[in-house]
Amino acid sequence: MDLGISGKVALVTGGSAGIGLAAAKSLAREGCDVCLVARNPERLADAVVELQEFGKVVHAVLADVEDPNAARRVVEETRGVLGPVDILVANAGGPPAGRFDEASLGDWEVAIQRNLLGTVRLIHAVLPEMRSRGWGRIVTITSRSAREALDGLALSNATRSAVAGVVRTLAREVAADGVLVNNVMPGPIDTERLRELAGSEEMLAKRGKAVPVGRIGRPEEVGDVVAFLASERASFVNGISMLVDGGESRVIA
Repeated sequence: MDLGISGKVALVTGGSAGIGLAAAKSLAREGCDVCLVARNPERLADAVVELQEFGKVVHAVLADVEDPNAARRVVEETRGVLGPVDILVANAGGPPAGRFDEASLGDWEVAIQRNLLGTVRLIHAVLPEMRSRGWGRIVTITSRSAREALDGLALSNATRSAVAGVVRTLAREVAADGVLVNNVMPGPIDTERLRELAGSEEMLAKRGKAVPVGRIGRPEEVGDVVAFLASERASFVNGISMLVDGGESRVIA
């Protein structure tokens, strides 16, 4: 199925590994030029090489979305090299695990900067041009914890839920201007984050057996969902938070 986004410019943060890189690959495969944003220069360089196999223009920006000045700089650089951003994939690493009483106020401030305000700043930076052109797609990557609070992930439960609230609100405000805003909530996906939380291969395998489909997910399975939501084929999908978790969540609404 042609997703109708060939020639679009996509900006993907957290794009050097895991779900971010998978989303970037899915978009490049559909014909998008891609700007990758990440904090690790070596990984970023490797990711650019991987994306170049799709024959599209790939640009990399070294930046940390926690930096209040990063979003504007990243968007301006993308515009200068690739053109205005048509598709924003706002993705950032999850905050540290821990219970509520284990997180300091400083931990909360860092999590809010990275996982909430980083996303808000990126949206602020791309939205005016999307609205003026009458077309845009904003896809945020959060977690299943935005729908169903997970034990030992207090910071993630709160900040991911906040991003989902931004999506629901913004989607109603900008849809008439041709800009659609959606959220993706991955469940257990084979990333460094999940392996860190699992602690061992044995626990990772056990984690997969708890999922109704009998395994943990692959990053590309999330990346393809992101590409669909960013596409013309999803032109009547707006304001949703889509679970990609193999049916693990028990929460209906």
